[in-house]
Amino acid sequence: MVTLTRPEGTLAEDLHISRRSLTALLAAGYAAAAVSASAEPISTGTKGLTIESVTMAGGLPGFVARPSAPGRHPAVIVVNEVFGLHEYIRDICRRFAQAGYVAIAPEFFFRADPQRTLPTLTDFPAILKIVGTAGNEQVMGDVKATLDWLAAQTFVAPKRLAITGFCWGGTVVWTAAQRFPQLGAGVAWYGRLKGQPGGEARRYPLDFAAELKAPVLGLYGALDKGIPVADVEAMQAALKAAGSKSRIKLYPASDHGFHADYRASYNPADAADGWALLMAHFKANGV
Repeated sequence: MVTLTRPEGTLAEDLHISRRSLTALLAAGYAAAAVSASAEPISTGTKGLTIESVTMAGGLPGFVARPSAPGRHPAVIVVNEVFGLHEYIRDICRRFAQAGYVAIAPEFFFRADPQRTLPTLTDFPAILKIVGTAGNEQVMGDVKATLDWLAAQTFVAPKRLAITGFCWGGTVVWTAAQRFPQLGAGVAWYGRLKGQPGGEARRYPLDFAAELKAPVLGLYGALDKGIPVADVEAMQAALKAAGSKSRIKLYPASDHGFHADYRASYNPADAADGWALLMAHFKANGV
């Protein structure tokens, strides 16, 4: 496995970090609804990697970044935010691949957005309309299809599987860790922990804290207006009461989206710390 020279990214010569105009960021494929004109997002190189688009069971598309070197590698499912599969998520996959992982990001919203317009939208109600079509059972079906695809690949170590996700994808991580025993570990970045009035009738992480089949590391910001600290503390208490190996770290100075280097909410220090904890969590659990 490649030894990283920094918590987020790969070898220095494979990284290019520069200030870009908003136009350039949009052209690069970052989510139009959230990108900051002053962002300096990390761009991870592809040297030594195989990059490909795949189609899984049920027509589910996926973006894959993996080491080109022969052999079986641990694998991680990368679950997007509400903005779909855009450049930030693709770069997360490349970061994992440079660290020795097979990384796959499924396109969970492809049924309602076959033309893949979601990352270009700026109207939030329109974004949520697309996202709302992906119900919990459909999403879990897509996670299963992705796990099945990984298990069938000769370049994947089938017993070394993990999942991570951001925002909307953070909740998917908790849910998948309760559903799929083949997962060895999960890391949930600021995923919702309980339902909202008028939301989908389903179970949320606070409902199944005692049922997790894989240890989850939750990474949350205390300044997050959408996920109150009270919810985080309730989840911490539920995990402790269950004797769970899962845990949550709360960053006092971070808001929602603190890992997203293309957004104004990006907190470089906490993002780097969270990424280091993610890598350590995966390693500690054999992934």
